[in-house]
Amino acid sequence: MSGTDHKKRLVAILAADAAGYSRLMSADEGATVAALDAARAVFRTHIESTQGRVIDMAGDSVLAVFELATAAVTAALAIQQELNGGHGDVPADRRMHFRIGVHLGEIIEKADGTIYGDGVNIAARLESLSEPGGTTVSDSVRNAVKGKVSAGFDDQGEQRVKNITDPVGAFWFQKEGSAESKPAAADPAPALTDKPSIAVLPFINMSTDAEQEFFADGITEDITNALTKISGLFVIASHSTSAYKSRSADLRQVGRELGVRYVLDGSVRKAGQRVRITAQLIETNDGHQVWAARFDRDLTDVFVLQDEITSNVVIALQVRLVEGEQARMWHKSTQSLPAWECLIQGLPHFRRFIREDNRRARSLFERAVQIDPQYAAGWVWIAWTHWADARFLWVDTPSAAVDQAAELAGKATALDAQLTDCHSLLGAIHLMRREYDAAIAAGERAVALEPNGTDAAALLAMTLNWSGRPADAAELIQKAMKLSPSQSDWHRAVLAHACRLMGRNDEAVKIYCEAIAHNPNHVGPHIGLTICYADSERIDEAKAQAKALLKISPGFTLAKYENSMTYKDREHSVRSLDALRKAGLPD
Repeated sequence: MSGTDHKKRLVAILAADAAGYSRLMSADEGATVAALDAARAVFRTHIESTQGRVIDMAGDSVLAVFELATAAVTAALAIQQELNGGHGDVPADRRMHFRIGVHLGEIIEKADGTIYGDGVNIAARLESLSEPGGTTVSDSVRNAVKGKVSAGFDDQGEQRVKNITDPVGAFWFQKEGSAESKPAAADPAPALTDKPSIAVLPFINMSTDAEQEFFADGITEDITNALTKISGLFVIASHSTSAYKSRSADLRQVGRELGVRYVLDGSVRKAGQRVRITAQLIETNDGHQVWAARFDRDLTDVFVLQDEITSNVVIALQVRLVEGEQARMWHKSTQSLPAWECLIQGLPHFRRFIREDNRRARSLFERAVQIDPQYAAGWVWIAWTHWADARFLWVDTPSAAVDQAAELAGKATALDAQLTDCHSLLGAIHLMRREYDAAIAAGERAVALEPNGTDAAALLAMTLNWSGRPADAAELIQKAMKLSPSQSDWHRAVLAHACRLMGRNDEAVKIYCEAIAHNPNHVGPHIGLTICYADSERIDEAKAQAKALLKISPGFTLAKYENSMTYKDREHSVRSLDALRKAGLPD
């Protein structure tokens, strides 16, 4: 397909998905499929009646475009009104609610109607910010439709969304005159999102000093804002929790009303020039206290105190909800909280698989071991950054980078031989050196140490792919992905690679596209997708992918890539190079 077949234009993009879809499927697969089919019909009817066009209805998601923002908002209002009012006698915990995001932005449209671009990504991110049964729109949509549709808007503030450089202004909206304070309030079922979810209730002023009311409000706002920056965490907007400021409530009931798994609440009490802050994190399904703390400070340190409480809550949640058992193991290998924080801060940079972010990650990991030289996990992750330099051709001498990674892996293993990441790293290093049996053995050791570890299983699957065992790799990575509610782009890339090696090109193309949508700058899925297109004689699409690949990796050549391939069977390398050459990539 030539570049002239691509059109750029400004449209309103609607993205939607079913909240808690996996939970509903596991509870009653037949009823969930029937409910999904009925919901799709509602979406299609209202989208087409407002001159919109359905682009895709894959899985439990919906993607559509409209020429006018007013049409998109009108359709979203009508869809949610019909869906939220159509549950009948369905039990509350079996009802299907959708989240909708709407954005006005530029897209790239191919001749076959497929659309791409930041506009699509932003709409999807807005959808993830919405509450089940509700709709969140960007500031561009709100400005375009204000005064033109009967809808009220609540400001959710500027949101940092994944893979988008600038923050996006977000607004939750509902039909004007609605008595509902939030769309999902009538549904008492908890955990309506697959992401870990939390609501921060307004901290209570326990003193008679009215000025402390502002301090209490500041604590609440700071913690809420900090939590929204944790990737993979669903945070209820403050406009939905403000109703609890003037009334006491059972935290378990609050969790059910707001549809969250965790609730944070606290109090402020002033005595002379001292202030006492208490905070607790509650698991709403059983009232279990996950974390609690008390802070006694001088009033002169109020801003420091706000930062300290926020930091403690964020770390507790990051360990408990986001990184899981692996983060707890990283924490156990150091007594220094600042060292652990540096490691946690570096991980998102490393996982973007971009040269500049890799350097930033290394800087943070190096700071961790400067704080605590005995921190095994810190040395492991420094080693991973050198491994990535070699794997993604970011250095002129990949073998030297692998040697550096191996030296650091040895140091980490000497400090903590039971750390799963040490063995996964050793497996990846053996693979780069084409020591296949040793690579598999190290990967299997990592999985044995952490049977439910998603990354350990994914890294072993990667090794199995290059070692000529794609069927085993596919089985392993699919099991691993079921353990992870938020599947990363590189997990998808490992599965797509297995499918490609087994000759399941159509399946591989779909998964590679999902990986690229998740992280457009990860070079691996672009390479795999280019090969798939060329192997399937979809040459125009292969050439378009090759251009995209060169844009994010300008120095890419077939000679460099040949040195990075670690196939046990040389025939796979030859076929891959032939496909990439067919796509027009330079030798």
